[in-house]
Amino acid sequence: MREEPFLIEKIVAALSYLTMGMAGFIWLLISLFTKARLKSFLQYHIFQSIFLSLAFVVLSIFIGWVSNILSFIPIINKIVAQITFLLNMPVLFNYSLIQSVIYIFLYYLAITSLMGKYSYIPWISDIIGQNICRR
Repeated sequence: MREEPFLIEKIVAALSYLTMGMAGFIWLLISLFTKARLKSFLQYHIFQSIFLSLAFVVLSIFIGWVSNILSFIPIINKIVAQITFLLNMPVLFNYSLIQSVIYIFLYYLAITSLMGKYSYIPWISDIIGQNICRR
C-alpha cells in the first residue's frame, strides 16, 4: 500500500518535470549529502523526468543528424525542408507544433505529480517502476 506523499514531495516532483530533471537532480544531490532516504513516489518522478530529458536530447540529436544527411539527397531535401518548416512554424502562442506538444506533455506530468499520482508513460514508466519499487 502506498502512502500519500507530502506536499514538498509533490512540488519537487512537479518542478522536476518543468525543469527537465534539473530540480530533481539537485534534490537527489541534497538527499545524498544529507543521507536522507527518498520515498518511492519522489524517486519515481525524479528518475522519470531525468530519463525523459535525456531521451529528448538523444532524440533531438538523432533527428538533426538524420535530417542533415537527408538534406544532401536532391529530391528528398525539399521534402525534409518542408516538413521541418511545418513542424517549426509558430502555431500556439508563438510556439511551434513540436514545442506545444512537449510543453503540454510536461504540464500533464507536472499536474499528475502535484495530484500525488504516478503518471504512466509506456516503456519508460515500466522501466522506472521496476527499478524503484524493488527496494
